Amino acid sequence: QCSGRVEVFYGQSWGTICDDGWDLVEAEVVCRQLGCGKALLATHGAYFRQGSGPIWLDDLSCKGTEAALSQCTATPWGRHNCEHGEDAGVVCTDETLILGCFLSSATLKTKERFAELLPVRLVNGSSNCSGRVEVFHKEQWGTVCDDSWDLTDAEVVCRQLGCG
Repeated sequence: QCSGRVEVFYGQSWGTICDDGWDLVEAEVVCRQLGCGKALLATHGAYFRQGSGPIWLDDLSCKGTEAALSQCTATPWGRHNCEHGEDAGVVCTDETLILGCFLSSATLKTKERFAELLPVRLVNGSSNCSGRVEVFHKEQWGTVCDDSWDLTDAEVVCRQLGCG
């Protein structure tokens, strides 16, 4: 599950990243942020199929040392010269850590705005869409306290992981 089309969450919607300028440097940051090891491949041309909805980011630029995409720069949210045929993706070395349905938990700081969504995973469940909820924060995975946890919270996690 550590390979796929990279999507970011912004303005209550998931959207894709254009592959203009997309290379192993940016892919390495995604893999690092998601706890998926090293980047093996930065894919172009909607290698993992075209996304739908908005194309949120274009001209993404990372130095390679960032812990998360939120430390990289890009054009302002939603401004691009791309089509979904240019959606970016990654293949990372570690196939065991992320149990979500696809890579979609990355967030990004643009030159104008900042949004953050913590990566989420489910562990010790009977499928990719069940298990204990954990979030990735400050370079480590941790559990979520169940105080005031309810169905509304569970539905948000399910949507974030693409599990319905």
